[in-house]
Amino acid sequence: MQYEIRVAGHLDNHWEAWFDGLSITSAPDGTTCLHGAIADQAALHGLLQKLRDLGIPLISLTPTDNGNERTRP
Repeated sequence: MQYEIRVAGHLDNHWEAWFDGLSITSAPDGTTCLHGAIADQAALHGLLQKLRDLGIPLISLTPTDNGNERTRP
């Protein structure tokens, strides 16, 4: 599943390896967007834990898949 994770502050591209290859884009408003595929809920929770451990404030977490995955009942 694809996600967009917005955090406070600017992160340089060298953080991509730390965040499992997610693309990193800095915005003019002083935030950073991490975007890419996250394998499953465990990987998502692990990523959020990394952000917490680094003291990086989470602003938003948005799934960005275009609906191609089957919806579970």
